[in-house]
Amino acid sequence: MYDAIIIGGGPAGLQAALTLGRIHRSVLVVDSGSYRNAPTEHLHNLIGFDGAPPADLRAAARRDLAGYATVEYAGGTVAEVRGDAGAFEVVFADGQSESTRAVVLATGVTDELADIPGLAEQWGRRVAHCPFCHGHEFAGRRIGILASDPARLAHLGGLLRPISSDLVPVDGVERIDEHGDGLRLTLADGSTVDVDGLFASSTVRASPLVAALGLEVGASGGVLIDPMGRTSRPGVYAAGDTAHLRELPGAMQSIAAAIAAGMMAGATVAADALAHT
Repeated sequence: MYDAIIIGGGPAGLQAALTLGRIHRSVLVVDSGSYRNAPTEHLHNLIGFDGAPPADLRAAARRDLAGYATVEYAGGTVAEVRGDAGAFEVVFADGQSESTRAVVLATGVTDELADIPGLAEQWGRRVAHCPFCHGHEFAGRRIGILASDPARLAHLGGLLRPISSDLVPVDGVERIDEHGDGLRLTLADGSTVDVDGLFASSTVRASPLVAALGLEVGASGGVLIDPMGRTSRPGVYAAGDTAHLRELPGAMQSIAAAIAAGMMAGATVAADALAHT
């Protein structure tokens, strides 16, 4: 029986594994190989890796984990989690299963985008959603903001104003095409707007495991956790983009935050285990 099975091999899951491996707890990391930032060529706003391909960070983390005998890493997907704290059974898509005392959900989320032709193809490239992650790359250029909510327009506009030479609020976009080094947005009335980059939002969808485990979720669609990474179900912890602190007004999703949450969840798994021995 493992001390913890970590479902997800992104920054949150890998950090949780490292934290537990450092104190010689037995850990299995299950990595589906599917990552939210896969469309992005470079990650940003993470010291030491600013501008590096996301795969470089994961590879470096896996090299670190290889130095810990109690940490195992496996590719695959999890179909089901059964049982209760101290005696979970994690069932894989191929029907195999492993037992564990605790489960850490680091499954991330899936972005569901508006049905606008060209949006998905440009997502993570010339279309972004986080100014901290992608704003600097459009410095001194013309940036569009796709939003109809005045509050979101004001928020993004305030963050991007020191970066952009020209901010262009747009709504009713019917199509997005590459145009030179930027984008051409076709609007509902047939007119077009040319921008160098575009900021848009998505709706996030959590792993089906969240509903199957009966975990409490917030308005953002993420699993609600306490500051230590505990979910509403004993023995199940969450970290990364899928986990949202109850105390915060909304999701704070970034690689740096995911790493911090993974460390906290890993430490809490160990602390809770001590409390019940």
